[in-house]
Amino acid sequence: MTEVTPLPLSQLTTLQTGGTPARMIDARTRDDLVDALRRTWAQGDGWLVLGGGSNLFVGDEPFDGTVVRILTRGIERMPSPTPGRVRLRVEAGHSWDELVAFSVEAGLAGIEAMAGIPGTVGAAPVQNIGAYGQEIADTLVEVELLDEDSGEVSTVTAAELGLGFRTSVLKQHHGSVAERSAVILSVTLELVEVGSAERAVAGDQLRTALGLGPEASVSVAWIRDHVLQTRARKGMVLDPDDPDTRSAGSFFQNAIVSDSFARTLPDECPRWPMTPAEDPVTVIPLAAWDGYLPAAPEYRTEVKVSAAWLIENAGLRKGFRLPRSRAALSTKHALALTNRGGATAVELAELARFIQGRVLSEFGLILQPEPVLVGVEL
Repeated sequence: MTEVTPLPLSQLTTLQTGGTPARMIDARTRDDLVDALRRTWAQGDGWLVLGGGSNLFVGDEPFDGTVVRILTRGIERMPSPTPGRVRLRVEAGHSWDELVAFSVEAGLAGIEAMAGIPGTVGAAPVQNIGAYGQEIADTLVEVELLDEDSGEVSTVTAAELGLGFRTSVLKQHHGSVAERSAVILSVTLELVEVGSAERAVAGDQLRTALGLGPEASVSVAWIRDHVLQTRARKGMVLDPDDPDTRSAGSFFQNAIVSDSFARTLPDECPRWPMTPAEDPVTVIPLAAWDGYLPAAPEYRTEVKVSAAWLIENAGLRKGFRLPRSRAALSTKHALALTNRGGATAVELAELARFIQGRVLSEFGLILQPEPVLVGVEL
Protein backbone atom coordinates (compact mmCIF):
# COMPACT_ATOMS: atom_id res chain seq x y z
CA MET A 1 0.00 0.00 0.00
CA THR A 2 1.49 3.32 -1.08
CA GLU A 3 0.04 6.75 -0.39
CA VAL A 4 0.87 8.88 -3.40
CA THR A 5 0.54 12.49 -4.45
CA PRO A 6 -3.11 12.81 -5.52
CA LEU A 7 -3.76 13.25 -9.22
CA PRO A 8 -6.81 15.03 -10.61
CA LEU A 9 -9.51 12.49 -11.40
CA SER A 10 -9.80 14.11 -14.81
CA GLN A 11 -6.48 12.40 -15.59
CA LEU A 12 -7.70 8.99 -14.39
CA THR A 13 -11.20 8.76 -15.88
CA THR A 14 -12.02 8.17 -19.54
CA LEU A 15 -14.59 10.99 -19.53
CA GLN A 16 -11.77 13.26 -18.33
CA THR A 17 -13.65 15.08 -15.58
CA GLY A 18 -13.09 15.29 -11.85
CA GLY A 19 -11.21 17.34 -9.29
CA THR A 20 -8.26 16.32 -7.11
CA PRO A 21 -8.94 14.09 -4.08
CA ALA A 22 -7.59 14.88 -0.64
CA ARG A 23 -5.70 11.57 -0.50
CA MET A 24 -4.79 8.80 -2.93
CA ILE A 25 -3.55 5.27 -2.24
CA ASP A 26 -2.17 2.81 -4.79
CA ALA A 27 -2.92 -0.84 -3.89
CA ARG A 28 -0.93 -3.30 -6.01
CA THR A 29 -1.56 -6.49 -4.02
CA ARG A 30 -4.68 -8.03 -2.54
CA ASP A 31 -3.37 -7.57 1.01
CA ASP A 32 -2.53 -3.91 0.32
CA LEU A 33 -6.03 -3.35 -1.02
CA VAL A 34 -7.67 -4.88 2.04
CA ASP A 35 -5.42 -2.88 4.38
CA ALA A 36 -6.00 0.39 2.54
CA LEU A 37 -9.77 0.02 2.62
CA ARG A 38 -9.92 -1.02 6.27
CA ARG A 39 -7.80 1.96 7.31
CA THR A 40 -9.83 4.37 5.21
CA TRP A 41 -13.12 3.07 6.60
CA ALA A 42 -11.80 3.18 10.18
CA GLN A 43 -10.94 6.86 9.73
CA GLY A 44 -14.48 7.61 8.58
CA ASP A 45 -13.28 9.35 5.42
CA GLY A 46 -15.23 9.67 2.25
CA TRP A 47 -13.84 7.09 -0.17
CA LEU A 48 -13.85 6.01 -3.76
CA VAL A 49 -12.30 2.94 -5.36
CA LEU A 50 -10.88 3.48 -8.84
CA GLY A 51 -10.06 0.88 -11.44
CA GLY A 52 -9.95 1.92 -15.07
CA GLY A 53 -12.14 4.99 -14.48
CA SER A 54 -14.26 4.10 -17.50
CA ASN A 55 -17.66 4.01 -15.81
CA LEU A 56 -17.41 7.16 -13.68
CA PHE A 57 -18.80 10.64 -14.19
CA VAL A 58 -17.06 12.79 -11.58
CA GLY A 59 -17.88 16.38 -10.65
CA ASP A 60 -15.47 19.29 -11.01
CA GLU A 61 -15.00 20.07 -7.30
CA PRO A 62 -12.12 18.49 -5.34
CA PHE A 63 -13.05 15.13 -3.81
CA ASP A 64 -12.89 15.47 -0.02
CA GLY A 65 -11.85 11.93 0.73
CA THR A 66 -9.55 9.06 -0.17
CA VAL A 67 -9.29 7.48 -3.59
CA VAL A 68 -7.99 3.90 -3.53
CA ARG A 69 -6.61 2.85 -6.90
CA ILE A 70 -7.00 -0.90 -7.46
CA LEU A 71 -3.88 -1.97 -9.36
CA THR A 72 -3.88 -5.70 -8.54
CA ARG A 73 -3.29 -8.14 -11.39
CA GLY A 74 -3.28 -11.87 -12.00
CA ILE A 75 -5.22 -14.77 -13.52
CA GLU A 76 -5.36 -18.20 -11.87
CA ARG A 77 -6.65 -21.15 -13.91
CA MET A 78 -8.59 -23.69 -11.84
CA PRO A 79 -10.51 -26.90 -12.56
CA SER A 80 -14.28 -26.85 -12.81
CA PRO A 81 -16.60 -29.52 -11.41
CA THR A 82 -18.29 -29.54 -14.83
CA PRO A 83 -16.48 -31.49 -17.57
CA GLY A 84 -15.40 -29.36 -20.52
CA ARG A 85 -15.25 -26.17 -18.48
CA VAL A 86 -12.51 -24.16 -16.79
CA ARG A 87 -12.63 -21.62 -14.00
CA LEU A 88 -10.53 -18.44 -13.96
CA ARG A 89 -9.98 -16.50 -10.74
CA VAL A 90 -8.93 -12.98 -11.66
CA GLU A 91 -7.69 -10.13 -9.47
CA ALA A 92 -9.94 -7.08 -9.38
CA GLY A 93 -7.43 -4.66 -10.91
CA HIS A 94 -6.75 -6.78 -13.99
CA SER A 95 -7.75 -5.23 -17.31
CA TRP A 96 -11.04 -6.67 -18.54
CA ASP A 97 -9.99 -6.60 -22.19
CA GLU A 98 -6.73 -8.35 -21.33
CA LEU A 99 -8.77 -11.06 -19.61
CA VAL A 100 -10.87 -11.51 -22.75
CA ALA A 101 -7.69 -11.77 -24.85
CA PHE A 102 -6.28 -14.35 -22.41
CA SER A 103 -9.44 -16.46 -22.51
CA VAL A 104 -9.62 -16.43 -26.31
CA GLU A 105 -5.95 -17.35 -26.62
CA ALA A 106 -6.63 -20.26 -24.26
CA GLY A 107 -9.60 -21.40 -26.37
CA LEU A 108 -12.19 -20.55 -23.72
CA ALA A 109 -15.66 -19.29 -24.67
CA GLY A 110 -18.15 -17.16 -22.76
CA ILE A 111 -16.82 -13.59 -22.74
CA GLU A 112 -15.44 -13.11 -26.28
CA ALA A 113 -18.31 -10.81 -27.34
CA MET A 114 -17.36 -8.42 -24.53
CA ALA A 115 -13.95 -7.66 -26.04
CA GLY A 116 -12.90 -4.03 -26.00
CA ILE A 117 -14.96 -3.02 -22.97
CA PRO A 118 -12.68 -0.71 -21.00
CA GLY A 119 -12.12 -0.95 -17.27
CA THR A 120 -11.09 -3.59 -14.78
CA VAL A 121 -12.39 -7.03 -13.89
CA GLY A 122 -13.50 -6.00 -10.40
CA ALA A 123 -15.87 -3.42 -11.83
CA ALA A 124 -17.48 -5.88 -14.25
CA PRO A 125 -19.97 -7.58 -11.88
CA VAL A 126 -20.92 -4.28 -10.23
CA GLN A 127 -22.94 -3.25 -13.25
CA ASN A 128 -23.16 -6.68 -14.85
CA ILE A 129 -21.34 -5.57 -17.99
CA GLY A 130 -22.51 -6.94 -21.28
CA ALA A 131 -22.39 -6.57 -25.04
CA TYR A 132 -24.02 -8.24 -28.04
CA GLY A 133 -26.10 -10.61 -25.94
CA GLN A 134 -23.39 -11.73 -23.50
CA GLU A 135 -23.33 -10.59 -19.87
CA ILE A 136 -20.88 -11.40 -17.12
CA ALA A 137 -23.84 -12.91 -15.25
CA ASP A 138 -23.72 -15.76 -17.79
CA THR A 139 -20.29 -16.95 -16.64
CA LEU A 140 -19.82 -15.51 -13.14
CA VAL A 141 -19.42 -18.10 -10.38
CA GLU A 142 -18.46 -15.99 -7.35
CA VAL A 143 -16.58 -12.94 -6.12
CA GLU A 144 -14.42 -12.22 -3.11
CA LEU A 145 -15.82 -9.21 -1.27
CA LEU A 146 -14.55 -6.93 1.46
CA ASP A 147 -17.58 -5.53 3.29
CA GLU A 148 -17.44 -2.02 4.70
CA ASP A 149 -19.73 -2.79 7.66
CA SER A 150 -17.77 -5.77 8.99
CA GLY A 151 -14.35 -5.25 7.41
CA GLU A 152 -14.37 -8.99 6.69
CA VAL A 153 -13.57 -10.83 3.48
CA SER A 154 -16.17 -13.29 2.22
CA THR A 155 -16.84 -15.36 -0.87
CA VAL A 156 -20.21 -14.48 -2.39
CA THR A 157 -21.93 -16.46 -5.13
CA ALA A 158 -23.24 -14.80 -8.28
CA ALA A 159 -26.79 -15.59 -7.17
CA GLU A 160 -26.35 -13.36 -4.11
CA LEU A 161 -25.34 -10.29 -6.12
CA GLY A 162 -28.77 -9.43 -7.50
CA LEU A 163 -27.44 -9.25 -11.03
CA GLY A 164 -29.81 -7.60 -13.49
CA PHE A 165 -29.58 -5.46 -16.59
CA ARG A 166 -26.49 -3.28 -15.88
CA THR A 167 -27.02 -3.54 -12.16
CA SER A 168 -26.25 -5.45 -8.96
CA VAL A 169 -26.57 -4.96 -5.21
CA LEU A 170 -23.10 -3.37 -5.34
CA LYS A 171 -23.96 -0.59 -7.79
CA GLN A 172 -24.64 2.95 -6.68
CA HIS A 173 -27.51 4.11 -8.87
CA HIS A 174 -28.39 7.65 -9.80
CA GLY A 175 -30.10 9.07 -6.73
CA SER A 176 -29.47 6.07 -4.45
CA VAL A 177 -26.74 4.21 -2.61
CA ALA A 178 -25.67 0.62 -3.16
CA GLU A 179 -27.66 -2.04 -1.32
CA ARG A 180 -24.38 -3.57 -0.14
CA SER A 181 -21.33 -1.43 0.52
CA ALA A 182 -18.43 -3.67 -0.42
CA VAL A 183 -15.43 -3.86 -2.73
CA ILE A 184 -14.63 -6.78 -5.02
CA LEU A 185 -11.18 -8.29 -4.50
CA SER A 186 -11.34 -11.06 -7.11
CA VAL A 187 -13.76 -12.56 -9.60
CA THR A 188 -14.22 -16.21 -10.61
CA LEU A 189 -15.66 -17.07 -14.02
CA GLU A 190 -16.51 -20.43 -15.56
CA LEU A 191 -15.82 -20.70 -19.28
CA VAL A 192 -16.28 -23.44 -21.87
CA GLU A 193 -13.27 -25.18 -23.44
CA VAL A 194 -13.73 -24.89 -27.21
CA GLY A 195 -10.18 -24.48 -28.52
CA SER A 196 -9.73 -22.79 -31.88
CA ALA A 197 -12.48 -24.71 -33.68
CA GLU A 198 -15.34 -22.97 -35.42
CA ARG A 199 -18.71 -23.33 -33.71
CA ALA A 200 -22.26 -22.08 -34.07
CA VAL A 201 -22.85 -18.53 -32.82
CA ALA A 202 -25.63 -18.29 -30.26
CA GLY A 203 -27.75 -15.17 -29.95
CA ASP A 204 -29.49 -12.97 -32.50
CA GLN A 205 -27.81 -9.78 -31.22
CA LEU A 206 -24.30 -11.07 -31.78
CA ARG A 207 -25.06 -12.61 -35.17
CA THR A 208 -26.74 -9.41 -36.35
CA ALA A 209 -23.89 -7.21 -35.11
CA LEU A 210 -21.32 -9.34 -36.90
CA GLY A 211 -23.38 -9.91 -40.04
CA LEU A 212 -23.64 -13.66 -39.52
CA GLY A 213 -26.43 -15.94 -40.67
CA PRO A 214 -28.19 -18.37 -38.32
CA GLU A 215 -26.10 -21.30 -39.54
CA ALA A 216 -22.72 -19.52 -39.38
CA SER A 217 -19.83 -21.10 -37.49
CA VAL A 218 -16.77 -19.11 -36.41
CA SER A 219 -14.03 -19.33 -33.78
CA VAL A 220 -13.92 -17.35 -30.54
CA ALA A 221 -10.85 -15.53 -31.91
CA TRP A 222 -12.85 -14.48 -34.99
CA ILE A 223 -15.63 -13.15 -32.77
CA ARG A 224 -13.21 -11.16 -30.60
CA ASP A 225 -11.45 -9.62 -33.61
CA HIS A 226 -14.70 -8.59 -35.30
CA VAL A 227 -16.25 -7.28 -32.09
CA LEU A 228 -13.18 -5.07 -31.61
CA GLN A 229 -13.55 -3.78 -35.17
CA THR A 230 -17.25 -3.11 -34.65
CA ARG A 231 -16.66 -1.27 -31.36
CA ALA A 232 -13.83 0.77 -32.88
CA ARG A 233 -16.14 1.98 -35.67
CA LYS A 234 -18.46 3.24 -32.94
CA GLY A 235 -15.68 4.96 -30.98
CA MET A 236 -16.04 2.41 -28.18
CA VAL A 237 -12.41 1.26 -28.03
CA LEU A 238 -10.09 3.66 -26.19
CA ASP A 239 -7.83 5.60 -28.55
CA PRO A 240 -5.90 8.68 -27.34
CA ASP A 241 -6.05 10.14 -30.85
CA ASP A 242 -9.83 9.79 -31.16
CA PRO A 243 -11.91 12.34 -29.20
CA ASP A 244 -14.97 10.11 -29.66
CA THR A 245 -13.43 7.70 -27.14
CA ARG A 246 -13.19 10.36 -24.41
CA SER A 247 -16.38 9.03 -22.93
CA ALA A 248 -17.83 6.65 -20.38
CA GLY A 249 -19.04 4.38 -23.16
CA SER A 250 -22.81 4.25 -23.39
CA PHE A 251 -23.90 7.14 -21.20
CA PHE A 252 -27.55 6.09 -21.09
CA GLN A 253 -28.89 2.60 -20.57
CA ASN A 254 -31.01 0.93 -23.19
CA ALA A 255 -34.43 1.26 -21.58
CA ILE A 256 -36.27 -1.76 -20.17
CA VAL A 257 -40.00 -1.16 -20.60
CA SER A 258 -43.19 -3.17 -20.53
CA ASP A 259 -44.34 -4.81 -23.72
CA SER A 260 -47.43 -2.59 -23.69
CA PHE A 261 -45.30 0.58 -23.49
CA ALA A 262 -42.98 -0.68 -26.22
CA ARG A 263 -45.99 -0.96 -28.53
CA THR A 264 -46.52 2.81 -28.16
CA LEU A 265 -43.11 3.48 -29.72
CA PRO A 266 -42.64 3.67 -33.49
CA ASP A 267 -42.27 0.30 -35.18
CA GLU A 268 -38.82 1.36 -36.41
CA CYS A 269 -37.43 1.56 -32.85
CA PRO A 270 -35.16 -1.49 -32.32
CA ARG A 271 -36.29 -3.71 -29.46
CA TRP A 272 -35.35 -7.03 -27.94
CA PRO A 273 -37.68 -9.14 -25.75
CA MET A 274 -36.18 -9.71 -22.31
CA THR A 275 -38.47 -12.59 -21.36
CA PRO A 276 -39.75 -15.42 -23.56
CA ALA A 277 -43.40 -15.56 -24.44
CA GLU A 278 -45.16 -17.79 -21.93
CA ASP A 279 -47.46 -20.61 -23.01
CA PRO A 280 -48.54 -22.05 -19.67
CA VAL A 281 -50.08 -25.49 -19.42
CA THR A 282 -52.70 -25.92 -16.72
CA VAL A 283 -52.96 -29.38 -15.18
CA ILE A 284 -56.12 -30.09 -13.19
CA PRO A 285 -56.41 -33.41 -11.28
CA LEU A 286 -59.39 -35.38 -12.53
CA ALA A 287 -60.82 -35.61 -9.03
CA ALA A 288 -60.82 -31.80 -8.79
CA TRP A 289 -62.39 -31.15 -12.21
CA ASP A 290 -65.62 -29.18 -11.86
CA GLY A 291 -66.15 -28.39 -15.49
CA TYR A 292 -64.63 -24.91 -15.39
CA LEU A 293 -61.19 -23.76 -16.47
CA PRO A 294 -59.52 -21.18 -14.23
CA ALA A 295 -58.55 -17.86 -15.82
CA ALA A 296 -55.10 -18.00 -17.36
CA PRO A 297 -52.51 -16.06 -15.35
CA GLU A 298 -51.28 -12.81 -16.84
CA TYR A 299 -47.58 -12.65 -17.66
CA ARG A 300 -45.91 -9.27 -17.85
CA THR A 301 -43.18 -9.30 -20.48
CA GLU A 302 -40.40 -6.75 -20.70
CA VAL A 303 -38.68 -5.34 -23.75
CA LYS A 304 -35.28 -3.65 -24.13
CA VAL A 305 -35.46 -0.69 -26.51
CA SER A 306 -32.59 1.18 -28.15
CA ALA A 307 -31.68 4.37 -26.33
CA ALA A 308 -29.47 5.42 -29.25
CA TRP A 309 -32.46 5.24 -31.62
CA LEU A 310 -34.61 7.25 -29.19
CA ILE A 311 -31.93 9.95 -28.94
CA GLU A 312 -31.42 10.28 -32.69
CA ASN A 313 -35.13 10.26 -33.39
CA ALA A 314 -35.68 12.96 -30.80
CA GLY A 315 -33.72 15.14 -33.24
CA LEU A 316 -30.27 14.82 -31.65
CA ARG A 317 -27.87 13.52 -34.26
CA LYS A 318 -24.37 12.21 -33.81
CA GLY A 319 -22.01 15.08 -33.00
CA PHE A 320 -24.75 17.25 -31.46
CA ARG A 321 -23.60 19.81 -28.92
CA LEU A 322 -25.13 22.77 -27.13
CA PRO A 323 -23.89 26.22 -28.16
CA ARG A 324 -20.36 27.03 -26.96
CA SER A 325 -20.12 23.67 -25.16
CA ARG A 326 -17.07 21.42 -25.20
CA ALA A 327 -19.28 18.37 -24.59
CA ALA A 328 -20.96 16.59 -27.50
CA LEU A 329 -22.52 13.37 -28.62
CA SER A 330 -20.00 11.10 -30.29
CA THR A 331 -19.77 11.56 -34.05
CA LYS A 332 -19.91 7.75 -34.32
CA HIS A 333 -22.53 6.70 -31.78
CA ALA A 334 -25.46 8.69 -30.39
CA LEU A 335 -25.35 6.89 -27.04
CA ALA A 336 -21.94 8.23 -26.00
CA LEU A 337 -21.40 11.66 -24.47
CA THR A 338 -17.87 12.81 -25.21
CA ASN A 339 -15.41 15.35 -23.91
CA ARG A 340 -14.18 17.23 -26.98
CA GLY A 341 -11.30 18.75 -24.99
CA GLY A 342 -11.43 20.51 -21.64
CA ALA A 343 -15.16 20.02 -21.07
CA THR A 344 -16.26 20.36 -17.46
CA ALA A 345 -18.63 18.04 -15.67
CA VAL A 346 -21.13 20.91 -15.68
CA GLU A 347 -21.07 21.02 -19.48
CA LEU A 348 -21.51 17.26 -19.78
CA ALA A 349 -24.35 17.27 -17.24
CA GLU A 350 -26.12 20.06 -19.15
CA LEU A 351 -25.95 17.99 -22.33
CA ALA A 352 -27.18 14.86 -20.53
CA ARG A 353 -30.17 16.70 -19.05
CA PHE A 354 -31.00 18.22 -22.44
CA ILE A 355 -31.00 14.75 -24.03
CA GLN A 356 -33.18 13.34 -21.26
CA GLY A 357 -35.66 16.18 -21.73
CA ARG A 358 -35.90 15.73 -25.49
CA VAL A 359 -36.45 11.97 -25.28
CA LEU A 360 -39.04 12.43 -22.53
CA SER A 361 -40.88 15.03 -24.59
CA GLU A 362 -40.88 12.92 -27.76
CA PHE A 363 -41.42 9.41 -26.38
CA GLY A 364 -42.54 9.72 -22.75
CA LEU A 365 -39.49 7.87 -21.46
CA ILE A 366 -36.79 9.03 -19.05
CA LEU A 367 -33.35 7.68 -19.98
CA GLN A 368 -31.26 6.60 -17.00
CA PRO A 369 -27.49 7.19 -16.85
CA GLU A 370 -25.25 4.14 -16.91
CA PRO A 371 -22.05 5.56 -15.29
CA VAL A 372 -21.71 5.98 -11.54
CA LEU A 373 -22.14 9.65 -10.67
CA VAL A 374 -19.70 11.09 -8.11
CA GLY A 375 -20.22 14.68 -6.98
CA VAL A 376 -22.48 15.48 -9.91
CA GLU A 377 -26.25 15.45 -10.42
CA LEU A 378 -28.52 15.13 -13.43
